[in-house]
Amino acid sequence: MLSTSAAPAAPLIELDHASVIRGQVRVLHELDLRIGQGQHTAILGPNGCGKSSFIKLITRELYPLARADGHVPVKVLGQTRWQVDRLRAQLGIVTGDLSGNLADMPGLGVEEAVISGFFASYVVPAHRDVTDDMRQRARHALELARASSLLGRSYAELSAGETRRVLIARALVNQPRALLLDEPSTGLDLIARQHLVDSMRHLARQGITLVLVTHHIEEVIPEIRRVVLMKGGRIVADGDRDELLHAGPLSEVFGGPVEVREEQGRLTAWARTTT
Repeated sequence: MLSTSAAPAAPLIELDHASVIRGQVRVLHELDLRIGQGQHTAILGPNGCGKSSFIKLITRELYPLARADGHVPVKVLGQTRWQVDRLRAQLGIVTGDLSGNLADMPGLGVEEAVISGFFASYVVPAHRDVTDDMRQRARHALELARASSLLGRSYAELSAGETRRVLIARALVNQPRALLLDEPSTGLDLIARQHLVDSMRHLARQGITLVLVTHHIEEVIPEIRRVVLMKGGRIVADGDRDELLHAGPLSEVFGGPVEVREEQGRLTAWARTTT
């Protein structure tokens, strides 16, 4: 008798001995990593540990070394080949680089910035029509990102914190399976960072898988239970936040004494003086 149960969902990200060389330097060393759909995960490590290369590997801006056995070392949602625009529709990507490109577009409003996500472009192409459905989905995405109040504003006049929320909304218009967030709180003040954290927690509760790449412990919201620590282009630890977000593991990864405090699920970390 044939089983009527649904096939298990393909993992969001699969790396199987994935290595990357940039110039003459190996920046990622045989990464083995499997992130399932619905598994909120933080990739954490110091500057220069390989986090940016990891993101570019997933987004097809960098390619892994070919393996002698012909095995493909990178899969996203079970597939080894993706057109970049289709990949970005399934995996919403939020990076700081995009913010500057959008800010350079003259006269670009917040709604148009979000709608441009449908076209994998910095602006809405002149030959493409914007439907009522697109506008409704853009406004719903802004609501999910806690950014509805920014409608009617010019993108270029937004603060750093406001642009992060608009970028999240832009990534959400295609109803992706997950969001890949690259250092989302960089350059934000305390209040803007809190708004961002609130937005991330809201998205996690809506069932949107979050993959957070960061060196800021404060960004690792309570809903993110899995933590992957990177150092020197390698994964050095992979486990539950309760095991890894402590002074010992973090001091080893960051190369110096680190103190960590947790209050009501919120983490704070600082470097301990050695004098």
